Amino acid sequence: MSSLASEVGVPVEKTGDRELWARAAGGDEGAFSELFERHAEALWNYTYRLTGSWSSAEDLASTTFLIAWRRRAEVTLVRDSALPWLYTVAANVARDEHRGARRRLRLLRKIPAQPAVSDHADSVAEKIDGQRRLGRVAEAVRSLPKSQREVVELCLAAEVSIADAAELLGIAEVTVRAHLSRGRARLRTLLEEK
Repeated sequence: MSSLASEVGVPVEKTGDRELWARAAGGDEGAFSELFERHAEALWNYTYRLTGSWSSAEDLASTTFLIAWRRRAEVTLVRDSALPWLYTVAANVARDEHRGARRRLRLLRKIPAQPAVSDHADSVAEKIDGQRRLGRVAEAVRSLPKSQREVVELCLAAEVSIADAAELLGIAEVTVRAHLSRGRARLRTLLEEK
C-alpha cells in the first residue's frame, strides 16, 4: 500500500526512529538498516568534525553503529530521533580513542631509544678500504730508496725513536732526520698521485 501511495503522490508517513529502534531491539535487521541509512551521513559529518580526518571519522561512525546494534535492546529513545543518542555515543568513543592514543604515546616516550646498530657491510667496506690504503702505503714505502725506506719503516711504522734508529742503522741522528724528512715528502707525493 505504501508503494502504491507514493506512486500516486499521496504522502507516505515516515516511520519514526523510536518505532524503528523498538523493532530493531526485537531483532528486525531491516529496521536497523533503515536507521543506519537515515543517520549515517549526519553521523559521518559529525565524527569528521570531531576528528578532522575522513578515515578516522568513518572508523568512529562504524564503531558507533556497531555499539548501537549491540545495545539496541538496552536503550530506549527519549525523543523520536536516534541521532542525539548516536552523537553521544560517537563523542564518548572519540574521547576514549583520544585518551587511549595519549596513553600509548606516553608509554612510547618511556621506552628507551634503541642504540643505532652499525651495518656489518659498512664495517667490512671500511676494512677493505683500510686494507687498500695500507697496501698503497706499503707499495709507496717499498718504492723509496733503501736509506729512506729503512728509516721510514723504523721511525714511522715501528715507532722507533730517531736516536734508536740511528744506533740500529749505524748512522748519525742528523742523517736519520734527513732520510725521514725526504721519505715523508716522497711518500706524500707518491700517495697524492694515486
